[in-house]
Amino acid sequence: MRLRIGMALLSLAIIGLAGCSRVSGTAQPAADATADEATIRAATLAWNTAYNTGDVDRIVAMYTDDAVVMPPYVPSLVGHAALREFLTKDMAAAKAAGLTSKDGVSAVGIAGDLAWHAGTSSVVDAAGKTVETGSYVEVWRRVNGRWLMVRDIWNDDAPPAAPQT
Repeated sequence: MRLRIGMALLSLAIIGLAGCSRVSGTAQPAADATADEATIRAATLAWNTAYNTGDVDRIVAMYTDDAVVMPPYVPSLVGHAALREFLTKDMAAAKAAGLTSKDGVSAVGIAGDLAWHAGTSSVVDAAGKTVETGSYVEVWRRVNGRWLMVRDIWNDDAPPAAPQT
């Protein structure tokens, strides 16, 4: 559910963030980091809830105006309008198929006003059977005190099933 050179660059950025403990010469207090981590985890869960209920506007509001979103099997999406168009179609298709998106195990790293959140995801059918698994990486930036996604990529562990003939 959730591209190569871009993924390599994103991976390098994440590794760089993971190794950072100081930004602008000051360490981030542990209490703030804990609260920020909880905020980011809660936002990802809210993303899934909004996806499953068809609330496109709630999801789009979680991204910066210039965010780049990289779903599998489609070109990268840049900005709110492209994301809204993609999600509207994708959520309608999921709903018609009786599919639900779920978040799995994840980790968060924070360095000042930048953060990453990476984890696993799955899609289940109406009977509760897992029909797809994958992983994701989100890059967040604090903008005017609010955490927003600037990059979001997800992929599937296996290619989609061939159409039945």
